[in-house]
Amino acid sequence: MRHTMKYLCLLTRCMMGVFCMLSLAANPTTAQVPQSSPSPNAEPTDDPLAESIEAMQKLPVVQVGQQGILSAEFIYALEGRPTPECHASTIVDTSDGLVAAWFGGLHENHPEVGIWVARHDGAQWRAPVEVVDGSEGEQQEYACWNPVLFQPRGGPLWLFYKVGVSPRMWWGMATTSPDNGRTWSKPWRLGTSSQLFAQNRNLLGPVKNRPLQLADGSVICPSSSENEGWRIHFEISTDIERLSDATWQVVGPLQAGEQLDAIQPSLLTHSDGRLQIVCRTRQGVLGTSWSSDAGKSWGPMQSLALPNPNSGTDAVTLTDGRQLLVYNHSRRTPQANGRQILNVAISSDGEQWEPLMSLENEGDAAGYSYPAVIQAADGRVHITYTWRRQAIKHVVLDPKHL
Repeated sequence: MRHTMKYLCLLTRCMMGVFCMLSLAANPTTAQVPQSSPSPNAEPTDDPLAESIEAMQKLPVVQVGQQGILSAEFIYALEGRPTPECHASTIVDTSDGLVAAWFGGLHENHPEVGIWVARHDGAQWRAPVEVVDGSEGEQQEYACWNPVLFQPRGGPLWLFYKVGVSPRMWWGMATTSPDNGRTWSKPWRLGTSSQLFAQNRNLLGPVKNRPLQLADGSVICPSSSENEGWRIHFEISTDIERLSDATWQVVGPLQAGEQLDAIQPSLLTHSDGRLQIVCRTRQGVLGTSWSSDAGKSWGPMQSLALPNPNSGTDAVTLTDGRQLLVYNHSRRTPQANGRQILNVAISSDGEQWEPLMSLENEGDAAGYSYPAVIQAADGRVHITYTWRRQAIKHVVLDPKHL
């Protein structure tokens, strides 16, 4: 199997010019990829990502005990689950343990879809509880979408989420918890901004992935809109401690006239002070952009040499300076949404990424998607994601083994 990994690595580097080495430690009893050399008469490919996708499909799914995987479990049992469907999880490390949230209900966009929260007591996940729905002061009920948990320094735990009929016209909401997710305040709207598109000027907060708090205390929410194309923007607060009275400045929208339609950015930090985003796109690849002034301005949107099947991703900067990404290493086709495989990649510079492992690779139509990833205070990496739209799965990694 070790020789097979070297072969796959060389194949991918030749095609993409970005991968350093595939280093999945496989169980000796696992079926191995056939070891064969490319034909000297083979036609050169004009789509290197297609070859990379095929190579990743051949790798076995990593199991608990392999390559730093410490545990993998559902947050709640499939049998008797609280809602028929769920999606878009988020996770945060608090002083009192992990807290996770997601939206759940009959199906996405149903007006009874609410935001559910579960707490980890150090030994197991406690039963999830619905903490908000889409009926706060409105004349009719609306669906809830995309919760994001965020723990600022020295303040209560925040829960951002969206409410509305669709991503084109939704609005941002927030509530806070003074006791690490046990109880929650009355939710409020984040407000509006004239800097956003006229069709929908509602502030959204972080659209899918967690905010970043800078050294000066300011909070940057990575966000995006879908009403005049797919466009990235940022919502920045310097007074988040004022809670419902916090003010927000909008930077962007970005991508004017560019070729990548991008949404749902993740924020990464680098040792030289730069910020980076990694984004979902419609163009079959992941997008990225960089800022050298603490998020006040951003460079052009560029593509990374990693595929994206028009599905959400998440990434985190590890304490050792490396960047870790959770994503679907695939493409969408007329037959499948591309979410049947879920992967982890690592990078030292945010530009060249090494795919490490597959967390899932099954033929289920709904697939495995919308990951969230954090590094907890103890150094462990926690990943949550949607499992076949039926449950939220929680995987724990030790990054020292990556």
